[in-house]
Amino acid sequence: MSTLMMKLLFAFLWINFLTACATSPTGRTQLVFMPDTEVNSMGLQAFDTLKREKQISHDAVSNRFVSCVASAITREVGGEWEVVVFKDQSLNAFALPGGKIGVHTGLLNLVDNQDQLAVIIGHEVGHVMARHSNERLSQQVGTNLGISLVQAVAAPQSTLGQTAIGLLGIGAQYGIIMPYSRLQESEADMIGLDLMAKAGFNPSESVKLWQKMEQASQDAPIEFLSTHPSHASRIQNLQAYLPKAQQLQKQANIAGKNPHCTK
Repeated sequence: MSTLMMKLLFAFLWINFLTACATSPTGRTQLVFMPDTEVNSMGLQAFDTLKREKQISHDAVSNRFVSCVASAITREVGGEWEVVVFKDQSLNAFALPGGKIGVHTGLLNLVDNQDQLAVIIGHEVGHVMARHSNERLSQQVGTNLGISLVQAVAAPQSTLGQTAIGLLGIGAQYGIIMPYSRLQESEADMIGLDLMAKAGFNPSESVKLWQKMEQASQDAPIEFLSTHPSHASRIQNLQAYLPKAQQLQKQANIAGKNPHCTK
């Protein structure tokens, strides 16, 4: 290969490396290859599939409660978000690229108040804000195969479809689990705590919520914890972060952000 060709190849690779670099909301450097438009398209398709295949709850009280909490959280992010309550007794919730949030009725039975639900929704929206799905897709497959996965989401029972949905973060119900890394989980915890606090919710309830989740998991496996790995230091990390989050809540309350979402 000529020197000129080598220089051109190096320049091409360097440009691709630079354009793939991104920074998460916490300042962490990420390597992402997938166009956000494609990842958002995957999220939209996956959510449409879920709405067709899963039973949707039309209970007015539950929907009002979830919408109230989700609206307060997403108002801090911006954009339009669709929120659906699924009639499913598993303790689970998720958020997808493209502005989609799903909450299972089983989780609503577990939480005591608006603040505990805000912990979960904030955490899931945190994954979206940090582009964790994009990051995982990029790490696993790269752009060419990733774009083919967009169509695969429409066939979730196929091997490729299961892989795609698993990477988006909702694959357990399709027989495949692709958990977020501990780093991504910790990042979503911190982003979620900031979001709920900025919305005026009480971040100290995060500790109580995870304690309840851990207690519930002793009786039976929890899908949420299996697809979102929990580790011993999670509560400790949240407690260490609470002073900052509580200050954000105080500022939010002074600014008139005082959610009143009744379960």
